[in-house]
Amino acid sequence: MGRFDERAVAIPLEGAGFALDGIFVSGSDPADAGAVIAAPHPLYGGSMDSPVVNELAHAAHQAGLASLRFNWRGVGASGGAPSGDPDAAAADFAAALDHLVQTVPGEIVACGYSFGAAAALRIQRGAPRAGRLVMVAPPPSMLDPGALAAISAGVLVLVGERDAIAPPDALEPLIAGVPGGRLVVIPEADHFFAAGLATISRSTREWLGGGAPE
Repeated sequence: MGRFDERAVAIPLEGAGFALDGIFVSGSDPADAGAVIAAPHPLYGGSMDSPVVNELAHAAHQAGLASLRFNWRGVGASGGAPSGDPDAAAADFAAALDHLVQTVPGEIVACGYSFGAAAALRIQRGAPRAGRLVMVAPPPSMLDPGALAAISAGVLVLVGERDAIAPPDALEPLIAGVPGGRLVVIPEADHFFAAGLATISRSTREWLGGGAPE
């Protein structure tokens, strides 16, 4: 595993006339796999500077994967106006995924936190190179059970024990029917993970690397 060297990148958004700002970290995996990591809701402070998003990037690096995290349109240095529209989020995530596809030749893992987790699920379904899925605190009302059930490569869901926005009890039946699905409930954590960041990193790293998260 090499150094965690970050590089700022501009992600073109086709037809929009502007680009999204992102951070790319190279990987060391022999298969040159990568992970796209989406932030929480842009209208509620969600950005690629989120501690959870950074933990996912570090976990991917420790597992040997390259990673690309990005800001939604209108956030940070990304062009455009911020929007909580799911279609806009899907377009932003798809642009980031296309950018990473052109950078690494292997599997792409779709990752996201909260609102970003729902966008990751939506895009993963139609992206041939996107295999596995990592979702942190995905709001159940934003998830398509059919899209989840159609994923055969594996799904990891991490959620706080005290999360009122993504309650573990509501997520459990959704994940139970997913082949290769795994739900990790983090003790004492809520939706914002003032506690539990280390568990997010460790569990994601182990799962991406082929181990079984705690």
